[in-house]
Amino acid sequence: MSEELYANLAIFVLSLLVGFEVMSKIPSTLQTPMMSGANAIHGVVVVGAFAIAAEANNWLLYVLTFFAALFAAINVAGGYTVTDRMLGMFDRKPAKKEEDKK
Repeated sequence: MSEELYANLAIFVLSLLVGFEVMSKIPSTLQTPMMSGANAIHGVVVVGAFAIAAEANNWLLYVLTFFAALFAAINVAGGYTVTDRMLGMFDRKPAKKEEDKK
């Protein structure tokens, strides 16, 4: 195996360990917003799909990169949407005044 493969594998394993440590420290009440916010990290997948598309030289790679970018973009948008909805659940409703009750 090449040195580049070892370096990439080491980065992958370290990112798994750091991700596990970060996620294990999050309280359960914030788990869902944290996970949906973490889905936004899939923007990196979009950039990766663009990088692969730049190197593509046949129709199969173009199709695969299109679907990779599409699914990553859907995941990014979904992550932000779910985060917005979850955080909206914590908003306090304005208190009604005495005059509104009459």
